Amino acid sequence: MPATTPRRLIIGISGASGIVYGVRLLALLRRTAVETHVVVSRAAKVTLALETELALADLHDLADVVYQPGDIGAAISSGSFRTAGMIVCPCSMRTLAEIANGITASLLTRAADVVLKERRRLVLVARETPLHLGHLRNMAAVTEMGAIVYPPVPAMYARPASIDEMIDHTVGRVLDLFDIDVGTVRRWREPPDDAPAEDAPGEAPDET
Repeated sequence: MPATTPRRLIIGISGASGIVYGVRLLALLRRTAVETHVVVSRAAKVTLALETELALADLHDLADVVYQPGDIGAAISSGSFRTAGMIVCPCSMRTLAEIANGITASLLTRAADVVLKERRRLVLVARETPLHLGHLRNMAAVTEMGAIVYPPVPAMYARPASIDEMIDHTVGRVLDLFDIDVGTVRRWREPPDDAPAEDAPGEAPDET
């Protein structure tokens, strides 16, 4: 019998603003047993330099396997390479448009196309505002194809105390879609894991 296939997740990082979401996603997945296969677009390399102090090598160090965006023959370009699915985080409108229209101009969009054709889960953390009709139509198209569009909208009910907490909550909710709990989500009406246990109720008072 073949060995059990490790749980693999493809992470695509496009050139949209908000690359910190992708960086944090990879950092949190390092705490899990999930094997990450990462492709960073050429535009994302520019965004990384503009929005963070990280070098590309720092981002690569967070991944288990890294592919070049032009490597169309990479493992993740084939449906026979089994994965749990793919997250594009952040997802630019250009990347979303390519996926919506079946245009596989890079390994990132080819991998997303493979995930869809194999009926695996594809989550697109779409980062843009405001949206014109073309954006909305592309979002509707990918949804009809089976993808999930997940704009990184902060959950204010969690009362985040910092930007980092907002990012962690959003990324945690994205991973919820793959049944991966990294402990960063403050769930509605659920006490946090580190909350003290309530005192056990005592005996009912004697009414005599």
